[in-house]
Amino acid sequence: MEQKKQNGKLVALRAAFPHTIPILTSFLVLGMAYGVLMSSKGYGPLWSGFVSAFAFCGSMQYAAITLLTAAFDPLGAFLLSFMVNARHLFYGISLLKKYRGLGMLRPFLIYTMCDETFSVVATVDPPEEVDRGWFYFFISLLDWVYWVTGTVLGGVAGSLIMFNTAGMDFALTAMFVVLFLEQMLQPARRRAGIMGLACTVAALAVFGAERMVIPAMMLILVVLLLGGRKHETE
Repeated sequence: MEQKKQNGKLVALRAAFPHTIPILTSFLVLGMAYGVLMSSKGYGPLWSGFVSAFAFCGSMQYAAITLLTAAFDPLGAFLLSFMVNARHLFYGISLLKKYRGLGMLRPFLIYTMCDETFSVVATVDPPEEVDRGWFYFFISLLDWVYWVTGTVLGGVAGSLIMFNTAGMDFALTAMFVVLFLEQMLQPARRRAGIMGLACTVAALAVFGAERMVIPAMMLILVVLLLGGRKHETE
């Protein structure tokens, strides 16, 4: 019985790994950029790995570099973190059905949720012979390991080699632009991308750049829900 469980986990790992290869390449690059930026502020590779392992919130980690070197402002840090990561509320709601009944695996799946993991889990279903819980678990675990490894490598590189870090904080933004362009190249997903872009522009125009994140996500959720219901009735 134990051997069968181990074989099932191995099968799930083999099924999950190919879906994480694009994330592996991007996380190593982005993670190294983060590690280098942390090193430029005087924080070594262990600090980069520690923050990545326990915070695991890429975009907020980039923003937190400035907070680490600024005056202590816990309320400001909380509000910034909430604004930047508010989108995870919507990720969680949309994955309630997929993560239902997964028992002890659920806390780790929730804790390690990120944009890239969500994009895979939300669009990929495990093969019939693969346990869905372990399939989702290994996707989350691999992505987490990629990010932590990348940040540690970046911290080591930053401590050994002198870098000009100007512009490196744009790496995460560039990745999201590429992900959006990749989505727009797929006709089946182009409609959702255009709707999301329109909602974001509307939120930017009404609320401004500093307060647009939560309104944009709420507007996108409402529009997609309404659009989905209309599509079901057609």
